[in-house]
Amino acid sequence: MSAAHDDYPGRQTGPLAFARRLWQSVAFRLALGYGVSVVVFMMVLLSVLYVQTIGVLQNRIDKQLMSAHNRLMNHYESGGLDRVVQDITETLSDGLNSDTEVYLLVTAAGRRLAGNLAVSRDLLKPSFGIIERQVQRDGRPSISRIRADRLPDGSILVVGRDMHDQRELEQLISNALLAAAVVSVLLAMLGAIVFRDQLESRVGAIRRTAAQIEAGDLSQRIPVSGKDDEFARLSHDINLMLDRIEILMDGVRHVSNTIAHNLRTPLSRIRAKLELASRPGTDQATLEEATAFAIRQIEELTVVFDKLLQIAEAESGARRQSFQPVSLNEIAADVAELYEPVAEEKGVELQLQMDEDVMAAGDKDLLASAVANLVDNAIKYAGSPARVVIGTRREGDAVSIIVQDNGPGIQAIERAKVGTRFFRLNRRVPGYGLGLASVTAIAGLHNATLHLDDAAPGLVARLTLPRLGNMTKR
Repeated sequence: MSAAHDDYPGRQTGPLAFARRLWQSVAFRLALGYGVSVVVFMMVLLSVLYVQTIGVLQNRIDKQLMSAHNRLMNHYESGGLDRVVQDITETLSDGLNSDTEVYLLVTAAGRRLAGNLAVSRDLLKPSFGIIERQVQRDGRPSISRIRADRLPDGSILVVGRDMHDQRELEQLISNALLAAAVVSVLLAMLGAIVFRDQLESRVGAIRRTAAQIEAGDLSQRIPVSGKDDEFARLSHDINLMLDRIEILMDGVRHVSNTIAHNLRTPLSRIRAKLELASRPGTDQATLEEATAFAIRQIEELTVVFDKLLQIAEAESGARRQSFQPVSLNEIAADVAELYEPVAEEKGVELQLQMDEDVMAAGDKDLLASAVANLVDNAIKYAGSPARVVIGTRREGDAVSIIVQDNGPGIQAIERAKVGTRFFRLNRRVPGYGLGLASVTAIAGLHNATLHLDDAAPGLVARLTLPRLGNMTKR
């Protein structure tokens, strides 16, 4: 069965099939989506950084260009064209930034007076600001940012800067961004595949265990890694659930076997009695005795089924919605009044010891049934003479109903078994072995606990519930 879950017969192979299986994986899509979102965010951030960096460099170039332009204009005003020619010639020959500086001074007739640009028709027109244009610089084509202005005497002054180094820097940054994008996408895909494989290995263990349990092997459990992560906690919780299911299934099998065994004996007795009464010549008294015996046996079986139905109803939690505030003192008093004649008949002294303000939320009838079962067991097993005390107690955020006797008690090794269905400590005492099982189920319905302790001598049974006031605060 597990192989069927892991190795799909007839599954296609090849790159396309592999890619299709990857895309069908939720883990892969989630990891890839997260990786792509991170890549997109990073690319947006780098793009903004690129634009800002290029913008800063270009602004610096423009400021240098305007500074040179203003300097030459000042020289023109103070010394005329000769002073401008001298400044341009000195600037181009000083060896500083000579590979990027762009200058041109031409007369109104188009004759070059100074500079390193070839005269062209485009350069003889004012630019009305800084523009970017392809020019011939020292005999080579050049993309430059320039400003062309017409001087008062009609000559043209061009000041600029070669953008070759700037373009190389921009290309370098662009290539770096592209490489980063490609590497990021590849890492995102690789990370998604690794994440998918890691998740699949953890989920695969759960799937394989589920397949083995589906095949009927309830003893299988999910391997739990030593890491305290989400999957380890999930595996631990599922294993606890499987433990509980296995216990319940064992309980169902045990109950089914026990019910079948307990039903067979009384039904066999009823059948034998009725067969004996149905023989020819049987007198009326024998018929009446057989009928009465069959009725008693059927009534006892009805009691057994009623107990089982009560346990099943309590374990289902269906009656939790009808919980109301109940007084444990009132329940204790009613049960004591109910069992007082029985206790008196068996020579058992029945006492009440009640605390104040002992309120809880619950089903009054079920709680009374649980207390009645505890009192009934105490009276039956304590012997005669004996004393049975029914008490209530309030302790902080909890309230309790306590049934204590001074009889022989129950050995510690047996206390864990007495809540099991059909378990009977003393088979010589009449009963069905369902009393404490019913009390345990009712306690579970009320989020309560049932403790059996040694009373030295005797047994003390304590049913502890959350106090009503504390539950209201929560």
